[in-house]
Amino acid sequence: MNPVTPTNPMTSMASMTHDIRLVVLDMAGTTVADGGLVEEAFAAAARHMGAEPDSMLDYVRATMGESKISVFRHLFGEEGKAQDANKAFEAAYADLVDGGRVASLPGARETIESLKSQGRTVVLTTGFARTTQDAILAALGWQDLAHLTLCPADAGGRGRPYPDMVLTAFLRTAVADDVRQIAVVGDTSYDMLSGVRAGAGLVAGVLTGAHDADALRAAGANQVLDGVGQLPGVLA
Repeated sequence: MNPVTPTNPMTSMASMTHDIRLVVLDMAGTTVADGGLVEEAFAAAARHMGAEPDSMLDYVRATMGESKISVFRHLFGEEGKAQDANKAFEAAYADLVDGGRVASLPGARETIESLKSQGRTVVLTTGFARTTQDAILAALGWQDLAHLTLCPADAGGRGRPYPDMVLTAFLRTAVADDVRQIAVVGDTSYDMLSGVRAGAGLVAGVLTGAHDADALRAAGANQVLDGVGQLPGVLA
């Protein structure tokens, strides 16, 4: 009888992280150019609520990537006020999108197409409401670009830094056997935390959005890229 060579669990884990089957990409700041639009829309929402935007922007910047309604709950406390502010934010952002202010980051479409050509499944996620996400996708002509698009409501209502959207992508696509076969890519600390909490094999930050390399690494990034265009090469 031939002896059985025991499997090294560390070797198995390393091979799993190199077998990325599902790529979960953030939108604003990662694949979509923000250009200050989020801050503009937040300022409009604050003014709508009779508040001074400047006093809130530090918190808004620190929590980029989080579900917008969660940010407004923190800022305004009462649920009714938070919902009103969120509606004003979504309306202001929609006006900016309708005004032609939204654009993809250079090479983002090509990156997604390259990942798909490598046989990987691509999911686009956002902290925006579904109506805003759909408006962005339509403005860019991206409605059919990714295999799946998710917003917090699609994952039970909790956005980042919770892992819910990543795990929803994992369950809905059913292309990965293990969470370590997931790559999570984003530009904020909350993107990184959501990937870490989901157990993703690759948690990559990009320097085209809200947070710098130190903040991304502190939140758990195991790769920091200049932009999402480097991702296909990293995975290949």
